[in-house]
Amino acid sequence: MYQYLPPNRNGLHHKGHLIKVTGEGELLVQPDSASVNVGVITENKELITAQQQNSVEVTKVINSLHGLGIPQNQLQTFDYRIESDYDYDQGKQIFRGYKITHLLQVKIEDLSMIGKVVDTAVKNGVNYVSNVQFKVKNKDSLYQQALALALNNAIEKAKTIAGTLNVTLIPTPTLVMEGGDTNQPFHHHAETFVKGVNSTQFEPGQIVVKASISAEFHYQTQYQAPL
Repeated sequence: MYQYLPPNRNGLHHKGHLIKVTGEGELLVQPDSASVNVGVITENKELITAQQQNSVEVTKVINSLHGLGIPQNQLQTFDYRIESDYDYDQGKQIFRGYKITHLLQVKIEDLSMIGKVVDTAVKNGVNYVSNVQFKVKNKDSLYQQALALALNNAIEKAKTIAGTLNVTLIPTPTLVMEGGDTNQPFHHHAETFVKGVNSTQFEPGQIVVKASISAEFHYQTQYQAPL
């Protein structure tokens, strides 16, 4: 948007001579890392038995991921829950057993390994996979580039407005306010996998890194009094 007020009689620059614009910058970048949540869900009428089964399965999954070269510092427990399950019969609540959910977040540096990580985890006991995300490591640097594009975009807008109004733009903005930064990674929605799945493929696509600013520019104009 812009604000255009008539000049004073002397044609002098004053605080009313403002052009206000917004600017946006956007980069499309290839992701260079990823993460995925894999989980083991076990059910049993006995709590201790359910916990022990879950622990055995999760240990098997972790060992299988280590076998792929995933180091310990790239594995982290994302969620652990113990829940009571019930069936309902004619309005009556009937205890069915306990459900143990143990989710691990796996960080992956080699994007070509994502499908293999998921397949290996599933073959070794995982029955839940969710929240596949592709990311970039140097997000701050990319955001700075997008911010520069946003400022240049604002400057070009101000020049266009000033040229249309036939006034002289002072090219250095008097105020610049940064908007929010956003990046939009690829997300893969939660799915439940069963044993036997193989050759899972994930396409990383591109990540959009955005920046926005608002800026104020002064302009000058010459005023001629009517004859």
